[in-house]
Amino acid sequence: MKRKSVYFIAQAAIIATLYATLTVLQNVLVPGSASAAVQFRVSEVLTILALYTPAAIPGLTVGCVLANISSVAVIGPIDMLFGSLASCIAAVLMYMLRRVRIFKLPVPAALMPALVNGLIVGFEIDFFIVGQGSFHLDDFILQGGCVALGELAVLFVLGLPLSRLLELRGIDKKYLQIK
Repeated sequence: MKRKSVYFIAQAAIIATLYATLTVLQNVLVPGSASAAVQFRVSEVLTILALYTPAAIPGLTVGCVLANISSVAVIGPIDMLFGSLASCIAAVLMYMLRRVRIFKLPVPAALMPALVNGLIVGFEIDFFIVGQGSFHLDDFILQGGCVALGELAVLFVLGLPLSRLLELRGIDKKYLQIK
């Protein structure tokens, strides 16, 4: 039992570190591409790991907190709260949907980050940045749609092929499942 918990903590820590490092590195190399309203956050490909290990849930959540602390975000602490909450909810939903497949691909699970981040981060951007304390449905739809499109692009262009590769090579069972 002790070995299992150490393995879980190690996996979560590695995922958090990778997520935060990839996000910060992307923002350094291409400023704003991982923290603006319209973004293609490459680190979001790691959400696919929630299909294989429950350690991805705290890993992605903590990684998002760390990435949002380090980013020069306009709304700092608010983004740490809302963005991390969205990451946590999306990871939980992905883990719950891990066995649902369409043509051997976890398509329903891959939709969860787009749906959750589109709603939560879309609201955050509309309410705290665009609306400056007030909600506007048209701005929310625009901002949420932009966030969701970025998530969909990452998960469908990078995430689904990654999941297929992990499964075909047996990496999911050999390295990601907690034994």
